[in-house]
Amino acid sequence: MIRRLDSRDPEFPRQLAALRSRAGADGGEADAQAQVESQVDAILAAVRERGDAALLEYTERFDNLKANTVAELEVPKARRQAARKALAPADLNALERAADRIRKYHEHQKQESWTYRDETGALLGQQVTALERAGAYAPGGKASYPSSVLMNAIPAQVAGVEEIIMAAPAPGGELSDWVLAAADLAGVHRFFAIGGAQAIAALAFGTETVPKVDKIVGPGNAFVAAAKRKVFGAVGIDMVAGPSEILIICDGGTAPDWIALDLFAQAEHDAAAQAILLSPDAEFLERVAQSMQCLLPEMERADIIRASIKNCGALILTRDLEDAAAIANRIAPEHLELSVADPEALLPSVRHAGAIFLGRYAAEALGDYCAGPSHVLPTAATARFSSPLGVYDFQKRSSLIMPAKKTLQTLAPLTAALARAESLPAHARSAECRLEGMPD
Repeated sequence: MIRRLDSRDPEFPRQLAALRSRAGADGGEADAQAQVESQVDAILAAVRERGDAALLEYTERFDNLKANTVAELEVPKARRQAARKALAPADLNALERAADRIRKYHEHQKQESWTYRDETGALLGQQVTALERAGAYAPGGKASYPSSVLMNAIPAQVAGVEEIIMAAPAPGGELSDWVLAAADLAGVHRFFAIGGAQAIAALAFGTETVPKVDKIVGPGNAFVAAAKRKVFGAVGIDMVAGPSEILIICDGGTAPDWIALDLFAQAEHDAAAQAILLSPDAEFLERVAQSMQCLLPEMERADIIRASIKNCGALILTRDLEDAAAIANRIAPEHLELSVADPEALLPSVRHAGAIFLGRYAAEALGDYCAGPSHVLPTAATARFSSPLGVYDFQKRSSLIMPAKKTLQTLAPLTAALARAESLPAHARSAECRLEGMPD
C-alpha cells in the first residue's frame, strides 16, 4: 500500500527526489493547469475592467447565486451574529476556545516601533504600522472551514489591521453557520459571499462595492491559487500553497496506531497530499504499516487516503535519528512531528519546517485547529525560506533616520565618496551642500 525506502540504499537520493516530485500523480496536470491559467486570466481582466457587473455574472455562473447588486452579496454583521447564536453550545464553545488560544498566541508576535541614538546623536529606528486593509479568503463549496477563518483573520486583527474584508463562496446562497460565526469571532469587518478567482480579483483591484485591499491571505482551489499568484505585486499575498504534507520522525516508542492516524490525517486532504514516516527502527516501520492496513477500512475518506499514500507516501528506514533529521531538512516539510523520547534534544538538528510538533502527544491535528499558531504554513519545500502566517504579515516597517549636526559632518563625506564611485554626482552634492550651508 505504501512504498518503502532505505536511506542506506545507493539509489535513495534519486528515490527521494522522485517522491518529492509526487511521482504517480495525475499525468494531465500540466494541461489542466494551463486551462486554469487561461480561465483565471479572463476572470481577472473582466473584474478589473467591469467591476461589479463581472462579479455578478461569475457568481451566478459558478455559484448559482443570482443577485441584482454586489451589495446584496454582502453578509450583514447581524447575520454573522445570528449564526454564532445558532450553533450548538458545545460547538460554539469549541470555536470560542480555539479563537481565544489563537489570539493569545499571536499577541506574543506583535512587534513594536523602536528607536535609538547612535554616537553622532542621530535618531535611528523603525516605525511599525499595521496594514490599512486586508482580504481573507475562505474556501467553501463541498465543505466549510471555520478554522481557516480563525487562522487567517485573527493574526490580522491582533496586528491592528483597520479593516478585514472576507470573501467566501456561497453555492446556491448557502453559507455555513460555522464560517459565519468564526468570522464574527475573528473580528471580520465586512463579509462578501463571493468566491473563486473573481473574489481574488475584486479584493486585489477593487470594484464599485468591494474595497481594494493591501494584502490577500487564505487558501483556495487551483483557480484561487492561480489568481493570487497573478495579482501579487498589485497586492501582497501570504503564499501560494501546495498540497498538504507531513513528515514524522519516530524512534519506535510511539503507538503505531497513533502514527498511522497522523499519516492518515494529512493524506485525507486530497490524493496529492504527502505523508512520510522516518525511523531507524525497521520493526516499528512494519508495525505502522500493519496499523495502516487495519485502520484504513474504518476511515470515512479511505479512497482519498489510499490514493495519497500510494502515490505520495513513504516509510523510510534511516541510519539513526540524526540521519532522519538531515533527510527532513532536505524535504523541508510543512508539518514535522518529532515523535521521540527527547524531542528537544533533536530540535537543534532541524533547520527547515513550517511547524514542528514535539513529543508523543503532539498530534499534528491539534495545530490545525486550536493549539495556537496559525496553520497557514509554507509547503513544497518553501519552508527553506518562508515562515508561517503571523501578525508580522500584517505589519510593515518604515525606517527612521533623523541626523544630528554631528551626524551630517560624519556621514556627508562618506556619502559623497561612495556616490562619486557610483557616478552619481547629484547624490554627492545633495549631502555636501548641507555641509556648506551648515551654521557654525
